[in-house]
Amino acid sequence: MDWYHWMAIAALLFCLTSLSLHLLRLWRLGNHHDFSTPTGKPSAAMPYAFVGAMSPTRKESAYLHLPTYVGGLLYHIATFLGIALFFLFLVGIEIFQWLMWPLALIMIMGAVSGAAILVKRMVKPQMRALSNPDDYISNLIVTLFQLATAAVLFWPQLFPVYFVLTALLLLYIPLGKLKHAIYFFAARYQLGYFFGRRNVWPPR
Repeated sequence: MDWYHWMAIAALLFCLTSLSLHLLRLWRLGNHHDFSTPTGKPSAAMPYAFVGAMSPTRKESAYLHLPTYVGGLLYHIATFLGIALFFLFLVGIEIFQWLMWPLALIMIMGAVSGAAILVKRMVKPQMRALSNPDDYISNLIVTLFQLATAAVLFWPQLFPVYFVLTALLLLYIPLGKLKHAIYFFAARYQLGYFFGRRNVWPPR
């Protein structure tokens, strides 16, 4: 392994350790006893909490801004795909030639979506007023990561740059808003448990 592989591994260990501590903290803070009498089953509400409740038909912020919603989906799909590819690159698994163009296309679509969302945040006064430097930094790092992932599929000589960018992303995830990667799942679980126990979710 080269120095940039070890840099990425060190950043990955830091990221996983930090996120694990965040998750442990969330579990401790949310693990309180509910004295109310349950009228439903939390397990029945979990699929709705993670799927149905995220549908544009159920989210006002989504159906009023469908292009941004679709762009956000593409952005997140490309991000998760990029992370999966990172692990393949790290252990030296080669990507099939016929897969390279579809994978690169997804990564580029994600990066374009991220850039569009960034421009919207900068241009719209309402969004700009609610934004802070972390919003811009997070978007920029992820977008560059996606572009770098698409590039190394065809130009392996860019791997040093790719792994440095990936290391920066992994180091920043626990420090900024990107740690919503765990807060999202924790919040969805808590909502599913709370509303499922009260027989509110899934809606009849």
